[in-house]
Amino acid sequence: MLAILNQLAVSFDLPILDWIQANLHSDFLDVIMPIITLFGDGGIFWIAVSVLLLCIPKTRETGLGMIFALLLGVIVCNATLKPLVARIRPYDFQWQNFGIEIPLLVEGLHDYSFPSGHTIASFEAATVLLKHSKKMGIPAMILAVLIALSRLYLYVHYPTDVIFSVFAGILFAFIGDALAAKVAPKLPSKKRGKYEA
Repeated sequence: MLAILNQLAVSFDLPILDWIQANLHSDFLDVIMPIITLFGDGGIFWIAVSVLLLCIPKTRETGLGMIFALLLGVIVCNATLKPLVARIRPYDFQWQNFGIEIPLLVEGLHDYSFPSGHTIASFEAATVLLKHSKKMGIPAMILAVLIALSRLYLYVHYPTDVIFSVFAGILFAFIGDALAAKVAPKLPSKKRGKYEA
């Protein structure tokens, strides 16, 4: 698989990343993109949202679906696919294969590139939210798209990393949401008081 991804890097990925570097960079985006990408770091933002939703009885199933989806992403993608595929970051690929040094706006990463954990976590969470509430889901999906684009703008992921991760995130969201629908009704609920209807 790595051999195929390396071929795609040269024929598909790097031309897109280089086009972004040459045509889309601006002082404004150079400031905003590193901030946007922070919302995907370690999935912490999405975990916090899911925990908050878990604490509210009305949104407990949504929060549980997000947690299940995020766990699937960590197990399948971060813990399994990343070390198994062992794809180096695009800026390292450029240096190792072509002697081109890419100036980065963020600190260089030392783990593998495929797939994009930021993108998977964001689309897992946003998809579950969108399934349950457009009011929460639409802003979450916009943020997820921006996070995915930030990974390309910052040259820390290949487009194929991000494309795969979008679909994987959506798939895990549906699986996580289905699991939550089965588990949520079995969770203990707050007992009503003597005079509550």
